[in-house]
Amino acid sequence: MSFFSNFQSDKCPGSLTGNPLNGLTEKVCIQAEKIFDAGIKQSRVENYALTLTDLEPATVTYPLTFVSARSVSAEATVTNLTVERQADKQCARVQATVSVPLEVLFTDANGVDGTATATVTLPVDAFLYVPAPSIMPFSVRALVSVVAPDGIYDDATQGFNVSLCVTMIIKIAMSVEVLVPSYGYCMIPPLQEYSQEVCAGFFELPLYPQGNGKGCCKDK
Repeated sequence: MSFFSNFQSDKCPGSLTGNPLNGLTEKVCIQAEKIFDAGIKQSRVENYALTLTDLEPATVTYPLTFVSARSVSAEATVTNLTVERQADKQCARVQATVSVPLEVLFTDANGVDGTATATVTLPVDAFLYVPAPSIMPFSVRALVSVVAPDGIYDDATQGFNVSLCVTMIIKIAMSVEVLVPSYGYCMIPPLQEYSQEVCAGFFELPLYPQGNGKGCCKDK
């Protein structure tokens, strides 16, 4: 059982039915990350040079053959941040460098499979809403997913030149304490553990044989 496994309770998350004001019990102060603005950008980057590090196995036979590469974490690193507020506008020009770690799969000249790490560095230059100056600072966060569907070995760098498919979400965020209406604490149902039910047929048998108590033999 879980919140979404046929658990019927007014103390668990789910869709609202009836008057949403029914059941409200208090106003609660919670600590949360408030997103003031966010935008998504999807792009294709051609002929990007990947520099390989942390090869496994450590000793490989060159040249290498590219298999695939993809990001290993959605949270990217934001550096070189510059925020230029625009006069008479709520938006600001946000410039930054976003770095994303990748896992690279390859085979060497002997057909041995291997892995390596690489980093993709992408520029950001966008207009976003930035809150007014306050004691609590805002932050610029980047969520990035990168896939390299194809690549060519570069003998000069012993890396790969690849094509990248990039999905990037830039957020203006701040840790805040916000007041929200509450229905009270959640009711946590018992956890339904996964099982292949190999004993289902056996457990469904009756404890004792069922019957009318009469013998199966009849006089002819």
